[in-house]
Amino acid sequence: MEKKGSITVFLALILSLLLSLVCTSIQSVQAAAARTQILSSLDIGLYSLFGQYDSMLLEDYDLFFLDGAQGGSSLNLGKIYDNMESYIKPVLKQNSQRLSLKQGGFTGYRLATDQNGEVFYRQVVTCMKQTLGSQGVRKLLGKLTQKEQSTKQAEQNGKQTEQGNTLQSYDAEMDTASKNSEAAKEEQQKAQEGTDTSSGEAESGFSDGEQKPQVVNPIPILKRIRQMSLLDLVVPAGKGISDQECEKGQLLSSRSVLEGMTMPGMPETDNSKTSQLLFQQYLADRMGNYQTPASEGLKYQMEYILAGKNSDRKNLEKVVGRLLLIREGINSASLMADSVKMAQVHTLALAIASGFLIPPAAVIIEAALVLCWSFAESVLDLRELLYGGKVPLVKNASNWQLSLENLPYLLEKMDTERKNAENGMSYEDYLQIMLLSQSKKEKLERGMDMIEVHIRSHSGRQEFRLDNCIEAIEASIDVEANRIKTFTVTRQYSYV
Repeated sequence: MEKKGSITVFLALILSLLLSLVCTSIQSVQAAAARTQILSSLDIGLYSLFGQYDSMLLEDYDLFFLDGAQGGSSLNLGKIYDNMESYIKPVLKQNSQRLSLKQGGFTGYRLATDQNGEVFYRQVVTCMKQTLGSQGVRKLLGKLTQKEQSTKQAEQNGKQTEQGNTLQSYDAEMDTASKNSEAAKEEQQKAQEGTDTSSGEAESGFSDGEQKPQVVNPIPILKRIRQMSLLDLVVPAGKGISDQECEKGQLLSSRSVLEGMTMPGMPETDNSKTSQLLFQQYLADRMGNYQTPASEGLKYQMEYILAGKNSDRKNLEKVVGRLLLIREGINSASLMADSVKMAQVHTLALAIASGFLIPPAAVIIEAALVLCWSFAESVLDLRELLYGGKVPLVKNASNWQLSLENLPYLLEKMDTERKNAENGMSYEDYLQIMLLSQSKKEKLERGMDMIEVHIRSHSGRQEFRLDNCIEAIEASIDVEANRIKTFTVTRQYSYV
């Protein structure tokens, strides 16, 4: 009996071990299933939350960001979490698992403006790479970098030309000539006392006490024109100027911005030339300018990025002024390289100097003529660009517009003498070239400014802020499974 009972006991022990193993396995599987379900619930919660991206940012700017204000005026993480939790709980109730959400929250999040806008910048660059492809990127690089150096040098030359004392030296010589002329007249009158008046006049070359040069001197006319408003000179008739303004104090570049909570995967600063060109192309594609004004907010958004003023008129004025310097630098170099035109300038300078009895001043007069001619040609260039035409980067004899004879009649010839160069550069092309010298920080901040202005112009979006826009979130939740174990799970989601 003892031997028979021992077998039974032995089998009972084995069975108990097997049952224990089976129960442990069942519990393990149940726990694994519970954890998987919890992870799935958090994933679904995050996917559903980020599926509520700002549709206006996507439609107008191809950007994916979650409105962290949830329709309000300030970042509301509590409301965002409640929104996410509403998607988590139904998933936890599925199947036979008894899962209870105890607590949860965000352990990290990235805003569009974090790292001085690097988060926003990265998304834009990624978008442009996907849009253009590698071949498009190479073509863009070749197109812009080819003209960057020559434009920079031209602008520098234009500044040097304007900052020189060419016209001041001319004025000084003319003043000296006038004084000498008055002294000569007095001496001549004394010598001719008692003689026939008409005879004296014929011999002396004076008439009514006035020195009369035999040629038209365009320099005084151009000096008066240079004092006029530049916009009045270059904006074509029939094309007005926007009077839109904005309050800069409320824009991102002028206020303190919110910062997110550090989380893994923060983007590194990207200062590569390629990325900057891609970002610049993004701005050109989506921002308005004088030729193609924006529908909302400031009309000339590209001009704002370049100038940073609070009104369309001020921004256009500053950009046009800078463009004038570029064209003056290029045109003066082209003029001095043209032997035929320089011979004309030399001849006219000698004639003016001789007419005013100051032959030594011919060199100074020649320099003043070059300055005035380059300025007048540049005015026609700008007028053609703002009209919608094209102007070559570098001029030659065939595409030069204004003759030296027509220089005094610039105001009358502004629309009859200007030419459109089919293979030249448009106004938008020149804006792109000028943007190359703009700092990344200015382009980034002012670009975000214009997005804010645009979005705020729509009903119900008056308090929109990019530093309320979320690009990534790291969330963590504690869930009790079957009243046995509490699981803590963490997940991240990012649009990039």
